[in-house]
Amino acid sequence: MKILSVHGALPPHRHPQAEVTDAFARMIAGDLNDKVLRSIHANTGVAYRHTVLPLEQYGELDSFDQANDLFLEHAVTLGARALEDALEDAGLSASDVDLIISTTVTGLAVPSLDSRIAAVVGLRPDVKRVPLFGLGCVAGAAGVARLHDYLAGHPGSVAVLVAVELCSLTVQRDDLSLANIVASGLFADGAAAVVAGGGSRDGAIEVLDSRSRLYPDSERTMGFDVGSGGLRIVLDAQVPVIVGRHIRGDVDGFLEGHGLSRSDIEWWVCHPGGPKVIDALRDALELEDHDLALTRQSLSQIGNLSSASVLHVLADTLSERPPRPGSYGMLMAMGPGFCSELVLLRAGDDGDPT
Repeated sequence: MKILSVHGALPPHRHPQAEVTDAFARMIAGDLNDKVLRSIHANTGVAYRHTVLPLEQYGELDSFDQANDLFLEHAVTLGARALEDALEDAGLSASDVDLIISTTVTGLAVPSLDSRIAAVVGLRPDVKRVPLFGLGCVAGAAGVARLHDYLAGHPGSVAVLVAVELCSLTVQRDDLSLANIVASGLFADGAAAVVAGGGSRDGAIEVLDSRSRLYPDSERTMGFDVGSGGLRIVLDAQVPVIVGRHIRGDVDGFLEGHGLSRSDIEWWVCHPGGPKVIDALRDALELEDHDLALTRQSLSQIGNLSSASVLHVLADTLSERPPRPGSYGMLMAMGPGFCSELVLLRAGDDGDPT
């Protein structure tokens, strides 16, 4: 499989972190220590975030129904824009697409997002659709892996992935838990699309293989509890510990199966889960800060976009640090399960998508 283009899309409202902190402090229901809130938000590594609504409108949301209706409206628009731009970058049209995979964890949609985006973009009536829900932060990498799985059996096809996450619509105003406070300072809104094709295509990033890993006894590490008030965040402080414990062995075992080692990987595309998660990846994999600079940059400039984040990092890598032709790269993310997804990449000899 070849990645032909990767394109991110962000909503129009961009805010410095301090503005988001002020807005959250005003809307939260209950007695929250202001000093603690501001300290946590200041230490997330996030400088700016995008939201689908102006900040003052979040205090007016009073039901899951209302938040989810807004999710449907804005997720379709943002996802369609990401896909249209990615198809244009790849020199393809909507009619060329044979399969669309959609992923989200921040809203509920039946019919699923892929069918709604297909109608807006103008995909063919016979397009195959695969909606992924519940994978969360790992879904950007997992979605690329599932594109590869499909195109291995359909090498003449074009397949696309659209990831849309509107995390701002999930924040719980009555939840004073540490998990909700951290999430309110870390997550943001955005989308991304990947266009991929099978067969012998020039000027692309090649996906060689992928590996999925579920970690035992970690179901309550990350996710959402779904209730009448919406999606209530589950986020355990042990996430960096689990990453540090397992990721090195996972990566080494995966690469060994291809006759490679970590020293053969020249570029790392990692999900920006948060400063401590990035540190855990760096230390466990014995990387340099330079290797994860674009991951930290993405976290700083747009926050954690859940499934869409690692795709933004991939787009930044291809545009800001084009990989050396023939070099190996690793795309990786972690998410609810608790789980990880590893994708082995190789830069094409005739250029790269941007």
